[in-house]
Amino acid sequence: MTCFSPIRLLGCLIVLLLLPTRINSADPDPLQDFCVADLKASPSLNGFPCKPAEEVTSDDFFSDALSKESNTTNIFGWSVTPANVLTFPGLNTLGISMNRVEIAPGGLNPPHSHPRASETGVVIEGKLLVGFVTTSNVFHSKVLSAGQMFVIPRGLVHFQLNVGEEKALLFTSFNSHLPGVVIAPTSLFASSPPIPNQVLTKAFRVGEDTIETIKSKFG
Repeated sequence: MTCFSPIRLLGCLIVLLLLPTRINSADPDPLQDFCVADLKASPSLNGFPCKPAEEVTSDDFFSDALSKESNTTNIFGWSVTPANVLTFPGLNTLGISMNRVEIAPGGLNPPHSHPRASETGVVIEGKLLVGFVTTSNVFHSKVLSAGQMFVIPRGLVHFQLNVGEEKALLFTSFNSHLPGVVIAPTSLFASSPPIPNQVLTKAFRVGEDTIETIKSKFG
């Protein structure tokens, strides 16, 4: 419509005033210095409610979680120590987190994905085969040693395999304060309630006895 008549002109002005208001109604960045998570409260959209400012202390902004060695005695020979909003409340709303990953010789950080974040990592000790698969089913991989880095685009399935003779240590970081993780083998064969065998036999083109054998490996 044209805006030549007084009534139409008024209507056009109202539309022009409302458009930027609707487009810019949300600010994607935090509007405060910090929002230390109140873990006693239920999480809201994209984070926890803020702890009252008067209850915040210096300890809320520091963590020694990644300084502690963990046990890799399990079926995969691997362990992950997370520093996300659930273990480090000061990360709340900041969109960052880290993991300490330790992998025994021959151990595997099994194929998994992070639905809410891209990942970058640096190898501190050891030698690792790091790989991921794209949505076009292309496999990218490389053997990395201490000081070398990798990046995994958001949501793609990836793994790290210790191909060295010593325990491997790496630190990974994410652009989310709670990146989430979907571990492929446990998701498929150890879910609760379980995925029907009919689905798994058809997906993997094997018999039910094979599926039951795999499920038994995961308790």
